[in-house]
Amino acid sequence: MTGVIGWLLTAEVEAAGSPVLVREVVGNVFGLGSALLGLRRLVWAWPLGMIGNALLFTVFLGGAFATPQAHDLYGQAGRQVFFFGVSLYGWWRWSRTRRLGTAADGAAVAPRWATGAERLGLFAAAVLGTALAYPVLAALGSWGPLPDAWILTGSLLATYGMARGWVDFWLIWIAVDAVGVPLLLRGGFYPSAAMYLVYGALCVWGLASWWRTARNTRPAARIPSTYTEAVA
Repeated sequence: MTGVIGWLLTAEVEAAGSPVLVREVVGNVFGLGSALLGLRRLVWAWPLGMIGNALLFTVFLGGAFATPQAHDLYGQAGRQVFFFGVSLYGWWRWSRTRRLGTAADGAAVAPRWATGAERLGLFAAAVLGTALAYPVLAALGSWGPLPDAWILTGSLLATYGMARGWVDFWLIWIAVDAVGVPLLLRGGFYPSAAMYLVYGALCVWGLASWWRTARNTRPAARIPSTYTEAVA
């Protein structure tokens, strides 16, 4: 394959004495841009993140796409696929909120803390999702299946929480980053590990920003929480 796409799939740079794929760097830059737009509660956070998901999917399937690391992190790769699907939901939900003007400050979502029941649901999903993902990833031969299982599960819950406008999603991302950085460093995915550190700092900033907004503003109208309410 030639041209820009061919170059993007094969180009490498050197970092800390090791080869690194350009598409890993570019994919993480798109991810960072998505996080920054998400912090500002702008709809374009979602499509920008989806481009990064597509690039990083190829990075974490090292055996299939011949990355320098040659490690298959199926949880990391799989979460890019799920991200894509959840991002479509987030894109639709934030676009709808922006169009209806239900966020008091004109942004695409009105931040709020999850309710007690919603937090219980997140916790149950975190435990169940990690428990189910671990044996699957181990059987597939994922490198580091247990942390990979939590990264997969936690990332999906954080993305869903972002789509719903829950301030809590920043805390989930911090927990994902705390596990992801050591795993990626051990695997030699240096740009991704470095980006996780940047994400961690960004998550602290985002948590403070959304927390402040949730305290100082109130949504002008409640967004339907179920499909039945939405179509009623």
